[in-house]
Amino acid sequence: MTAESMTQTELTVTVRDGVRLAVRDQGATDAEATVVFLHGLCLEQGSWASPVRHLTRRWGARIRIISYDHRGHGRSDTAPTNTYVIEQLAADLADVLTALDVTGPLTLVGHSMGGMTALAYLGRSPADRPVEPHGVVLVATAAGRLAEHGVARLLASPATDVLGKFATRAPHRVVRLLAKPVRAALAGQVGDHARATFISLFDTAMAAVSVTTAVGFLPGLRSYDQYSTLPFIRARTTVMSGGADLLTPPSHSLALAAAIPGATHVHIPFAGHMLPHEASHAVTDAISRTIAMGIGTDAVPTALVHPLGQRDSQLAQTA
Repeated sequence: MTAESMTQTELTVTVRDGVRLAVRDQGATDAEATVVFLHGLCLEQGSWASPVRHLTRRWGARIRIISYDHRGHGRSDTAPTNTYVIEQLAADLADVLTALDVTGPLTLVGHSMGGMTALAYLGRSPADRPVEPHGVVLVATAAGRLAEHGVARLLASPATDVLGKFATRAPHRVVRLLAKPVRAALAGQVGDHARATFISLFDTAMAAVSVTTAVGFLPGLRSYDQYSTLPFIRARTTVMSGGADLLTPPSHSLALAAAIPGATHVHIPFAGHMLPHEASHAVTDAISRTIAMGIGTDAVPTALVHPLGQRDSQLAQTA
């Protein structure tokens, strides 16, 4: 079967609390390896289009590729805001793996909140992990303490609490009206160099998903912490960071790479938070290397990957 002839199946997986997730399944269940993509907050599975295309061309029918929209995102159902927490997303992942009868070698690829979902899945008890991943690729993400670094420090702002409170109680049109002054209040707390980027990200998030979804995840992101999981991860792990990432600065990736046994850190000095778009070839190469280790073959790189140099390391540690 050639890459061009591979079929994609669109299906719905109903997770244990009744929420229906929109899932795309490409490839055979008996493929040599499976890759599951986990997108970030206010995005959807289509954000992985470029890496999926590259992987399909490179590996063809040898791999199975699964992606899906998190609850409240894309074509998946909305859900009660008290379920908009990373631990629930990890439970959803477990249900998807079970429903699609995924077997190893499995590579989990998570961007931003999707990376946090992968870490939370690894933090579950073995009995609650239906498949043990062979590899993990963590893209522009963190193990927690988001309010301590970068623009995400705004999670600690009282303005964020105000918006979160209204998101659960007020009509959508009221919350959308409130979002404008809250955006202004939050933007006033960042430096001039970061303000334009923050406003653009805020507006994009508000347009991409419902306000309830966008705001509903913020308290859970603030309390999220999987640092205790990191020393026990046995999957082959690659951590990827962008030097211009204001949401999850490289300091988060340095902490991940230092705590996960045997982890590799790939740093793209001039890239920002959207590495699946800005550095799709580098992301694809990281995934391919992980796949190759799982099935015992060599991966052919498609682009130069820039390792973290001494100068970039020093900059990242101060981010």
